[in-house]
Amino acid sequence: MSNPYRVYFDVCCLNRPFDDSSQDRIRLEAEAVLSIYRKCRLGEWTLLTSEVIESELRQTPDTQRVELIMAALAIAFEKTPLDSALKQRAGELVTLGLKPFDAAHIASAEAIAADVFLTTDDRLIRRATRYQASLNVLVSNPVTWLLSLTPYKGDNTDDDTPGT
Repeated sequence: MSNPYRVYFDVCCLNRPFDDSSQDRIRLEAEAVLSIYRKCRLGEWTLLTSEVIESELRQTPDTQRVELIMAALAIAFEKTPLDSALKQRAGELVTLGLKPFDAAHIASAEAIAADVFLTTDDRLIRRATRYQASLNVLVSNPVTWLLSLTPYKGDNTDDDTPGT
């Protein structure tokens, strides 16, 4: 049986657990990324990577952070090569207003048949939402996506609710 979710993190997601978690949003996103990663590490879901991720990481000045992220990516099941078809698709996505690296990441996620492309970049999410019909992968924030998979089990119909 195959894993139910094929997950592609962009570099901002991969960096999120290392960011300053004093802000609630950053802490929640880091926890979501780590939770999703844990499912991949346990083999419940499939982590995907790409040469685009490696290329962007090479531009990161914090070499210790890059080493930790690359070690985390070692569990990735598949890696998308940066080939001419991917470059062509990324070029098409740039015409929608995506930045080159963002377009290349989405093209990579599409090429590797990811179920979801996760990012913490609000601008990218807004643009991808606007053009979702032109994309072949769901683009989402890790917190939003993780919550969408988890049905709420709370039930406020019990009579033992305080104040009732």
